[in-house]
Amino acid sequence: MENINPEHIEGQEPSKPIETSYEDHKADPGPGKPAITEKDKNGASKAMMWVIPILVIALLVYWFLMRK
Repeated sequence: MENINPEHIEGQEPSKPIETSYEDHKADPGPGKPAITEKDKNGASKAMMWVIPILVIALLVYWFLMRK
């Protein structure tokens, strides 16, 4: 931990507030309200929850059958 580059340390300043007037802050805008409040209904986590275990099991079966 002693070799951490100071450029990679997060600052202590608070994050930017939700942007309400883009025209006033065009040079340095904050995130829009949908970016903060949007629900993740169709995320990849549900698919990955099934794909990864099936893939691991298939690879284990393959490994057990093909090893000498």
